[in-house]
Amino acid sequence: MTLPKRIKLNGKESLRIEWDNGKSIDYPLNLLRDESPDARNKGETILWRHYEPEPQGPEKPGKYEVENIEKVGSYAIKIKWKDGYDYGIFSWDTLERLADYLQIKNSVNKENSFKSKE
Repeated sequence: MTLPKRIKLNGKESLRIEWDNGKSIDYPLNLLRDESPDARNKGETILWRHYEPEPQGPEKPGKYEVENIEKVGSYAIKIKWKDGYDYGIFSWDTLERLADYLQIKNSVNKENSFKSKE
């Protein structure tokens, strides 16, 4: 398992994690908030039945602004957002999967931008 060496907030745009495998990933804050891995955000599955999350209502100011980041044991971080939301725990595995997603998304965007220039 890959572990983070350094975690740093880059202003109001992204969270940079430097991993012990040499990769540095900038995670957009809106992606982290929208993909928060908790039942209140994603719903939950119990005994093969999925329960959708309850509607959240109108967005509050500070939804995509980080108030605090704390380490959870030796396996994750928990982000508290300025609108008070603090339910998601991002394990290192979850963050690695999001990094893979970002890499694929960025390579597809580069390909499409290259093709449009031809």
